[in-house]
Amino acid sequence: MRDLLRQRTSLKEEIEILLNNQVKMEAEASSKYLAMASWCDRNGYKNSAAYFLKQSDEERGHMLKIFNYIMTVGGTAISPEVAPVKQEFASFRSVFEAALQSEISVTQSINRIVTQSRREEDYGTENFIQWFVNEQIEEEDNARRAIELFDVIGEEGTGRYHIDKAILKISSES
Repeated sequence: MRDLLRQRTSLKEEIEILLNNQVKMEAEASSKYLAMASWCDRNGYKNSAAYFLKQSDEERGHMLKIFNYIMTVGGTAISPEVAPVKQEFASFRSVFEAALQSEISVTQSINRIVTQSRREEDYGTENFIQWFVNEQIEEEDNARRAIELFDVIGEEGTGRYHIDKAILKISSES
C-alpha cells in the first residue's frame, strides 16, 4: 500500500521525512516558548511573557503551514508528539539565550531541507521552504537583539525591568 501511495505524489520520501521532522521541531519550539512565557510570567516579566506567547503562536503557525503543505502535495503529514520541555531557567538572560539557540537549530534544519530539495530536484518544496529561510533571518535577528539588551542596559538595579519593557519594541518592530 505504501508504494501505491508513493505513486500518487511527486514528494520524495526523504523530503517528506525532513518536512515531518520540521513539523515536530516547530511544535517543540512552540512548546518551549510556552514554557519560557510561563517562567517569565512567574518571575514578573510580563512583557517578555507576552513576547514568548506570541513566539509560541508563530511557531505553531509554522508547524501548520508545513503540515498543510505536506498534505497538499499528496504526502503523509504526521501529527507530532512533543516531549516534555525545560520549565525552569537559571536567569532572565538564560531564557533568551535558549530562545536564540532554538532559532539557530530551526535555521539549520530549514537549511537541510533546502539542500535536500535541491539534491532531489524538488523545486516545489524548495520554493515553499524559501519563506521559512527568510523568516529565520528575522527570528534569529530578533533573538540576538533581545540578548543585546542585556549587554546594553545591564541587569543591575532596574536593568531587568527596563529590558522587559524594551522587549515590546523588538516584537512590535518585526
